[in-house]
Amino acid sequence: MSDESIHEKALGGKLLASVSRSFYLTLKALPRVVREPISLAYLLARAADTIADTSQVSADIRLQSLARFRDLILGPPNEEEERSLGIFLQGRFCPHQTDEAEARLMGHMRDALAWLRTVGPSQLAAIRGVLGHIIKGQVLDIQRFPDDGRLRALSSADELNDYTWLVAGCVGEFWTRLCLDELPSAFSKDATPAVLIDSGIRYGKGLQLINILRDLPEDIAAGRCYLPEHDLRNLGRNLVEVRLSPRVLDPIRAAWLVQCEEHLAHGLRYVQAIADAKLRYATALPLLIGARTVGLLRDARWESLVAGVKVSRLEIAKILADTAIACRDTAKIVRLYEKLSRVK
Repeated sequence: MSDESIHEKALGGKLLASVSRSFYLTLKALPRVVREPISLAYLLARAADTIADTSQVSADIRLQSLARFRDLILGPPNEEEERSLGIFLQGRFCPHQTDEAEARLMGHMRDALAWLRTVGPSQLAAIRGVLGHIIKGQVLDIQRFPDDGRLRALSSADELNDYTWLVAGCVGEFWTRLCLDELPSAFSKDATPAVLIDSGIRYGKGLQLINILRDLPEDIAAGRCYLPEHDLRNLGRNLVEVRLSPRVLDPIRAAWLVQCEEHLAHGLRYVQAIADAKLRYATALPLLIGARTVGLLRDARWESLVAGVKVSRLEIAKILADTAIACRDTAKIVRLYEKLSRVK
């Protein structure tokens, strides 16, 4: 018998798989008590992300739509506003989606909000908290990077650290607090909540830095540079030079890859602190795929980044199999992590 709720059956199958890609493997491996709220939060975050990223729609309308979506998530049920926003998104946003899965997600926005109304008070508060942070990060993205053809960058390391917290580090905190509440015996007895939460935050920030470093050419072409302009000035460079020759970012890219690895090292310690077998496996998967991606990024030239640095499906299948075996022993997880991060 399936342990899925009616709402998870409706939204957590093909739709979730189509928009979450490899992360779907993590979600499906989670114990049900945390799988449902995490899956729901993911779907809501992806819907907000689709709104934010639909550049064919003006920035003002995207910001207004995000504000309406945020209010529906954070406020009391409002079926009339849900219906109104659903119709608006289908008319203004869906036609611009080149990914069919993103268009279908927009069409199921009201279903996801209906699912949200079924969760208990503590889970509802956790989902609202993390979505509030994520949407704030998306709003800042639209405001910082207007679509006017100019290349802009985040100003400082503090801005980048704040951004990675808003869109990913907060997910690590959400995940950890949820597991501490719903699976109190899931972590080893000597792992304190404060340390777990800090490691979860850094784990999330490390995964987001991977995305930033991997997607650098695409972002620069779109007028966005998440690597700090302060770092660029310290090298005697400027954004005009980046636009002409993005390779001037190589030393900055290398320095932030080191920071990324430091964050992921906290992710490794986080996985080692998990006692629950299913939770350990699910939590280790993004870390180990991330370690493999870091191995590819470490020696990647700019041409490789432009072509796309990505772990192949065959490699992911092998990581899945190796993780299933390694998760039985934390020492084996460490060895697998080190192996994957070294592979070119």
